[in-house]
Amino acid sequence: MRILLTAVLLMMSMMTFAQSDYYTSVDSQNGSVVFKGQILFNDLQKEPSFKWLESGINAYKPDMQDIAFLQQHLANYSIVTVMGTWCEDSQILVPKLLKVMGMVNYPMPMYTMYGVDRNKQTKYGESKFYNITRVPAFILVKDNEEVGRITESVSKSIEADLRVIIEKDIAKK
Repeated sequence: MRILLTAVLLMMSMMTFAQSDYYTSVDSQNGSVVFKGQILFNDLQKEPSFKWLESGINAYKPDMQDIAFLQQHLANYSIVTVMGTWCEDSQILVPKLLKVMGMVNYPMPMYTMYGVDRNKQTKYGESKFYNITRVPAFILVKDNEEVGRITESVSKSIEADLRVIIEKDIAKK
């Protein structure tokens, strides 16, 4: 388990070529730090108040059958996450997604994450482009088209719901 966490954190640190473009504020409702704009897992990891990230990664036990499926198929899709660092649902699901991505060796250059404020606004309007009304939103994109999304909660688990989206996309062909 410790090795997996180390591998996930190493993967996050290797993303130095990716770009962060966000600013921070304090949420007026719960006092949490708000990241607004394009962010990296590394940015979340560096924020001392985001204890939920590491504890969520450590606590999550994904289904290995779904992981095996995702190892074969997830890299065919880009993933866009829109999350609120102030949002409890985001604090629960984003670490789970990170753990799944680490377990399937997902190519991080294909991953993009945006932080929003309580009005679901990003720094440059990406939330309007992706039609975000609730967070977190995990959007799977293939050939520049959205093939499915998970919004605010999961039906079964993050890995099972991703699998369902991919299976539906594969069946269309």
